[in-house]
Amino acid sequence: MRLNLPEADFNVKKNEDGQLVIFDSLRKRFVALTPEEWVRQHFVHYLSTERNYPTALMANEVSLSQNGIKRRCDTLVADRQGQPLVIVEYKAPSVQVSQATFDQIVRYNLVFHARYLMVSNGLNHYCCQIDYATGSYAFLGDIPDYNDIAPVPEGR
Repeated sequence: MRLNLPEADFNVKKNEDGQLVIFDSLRKRFVALTPEEWVRQHFVHYLSTERNYPTALMANEVSLSQNGIKRRCDTLVADRQGQPLVIVEYKAPSVQVSQATFDQIVRYNLVFHARYLMVSNGLNHYCCQIDYATGSYAFLGDIPDYNDIAPVPEGR
């Protein structure tokens, strides 16, 4: 499916069961090629190639525990000190991004305390900046460049 993201050349094949799989360069393995996974791979590619997010500071399907329930954050991006900076939630292109999507990512952020929350269904992308000092948030007009949200510390 065509997305509102730059095209990329992915390693897609059929596994021994005849299921389409795609190579996830962050997890270093093939995973089932679902519509949501198609969005994830394109968005991660976009972040790394167009927005300068270091893949060494990114992880897909990060486990978390909330009230004794195991969940997984779709993508986590750390700052240069290794602390959570961005969490991303993906939906299939056929799924409308809704308040429920934002409620989900906010619940995950209760664990991570990231400063930026991103949501994408491959067609529409949203980024929200959290200001913990004032307890407020603001939606940004675009996905920020990594160097703008995680500047190199002085003296480096």
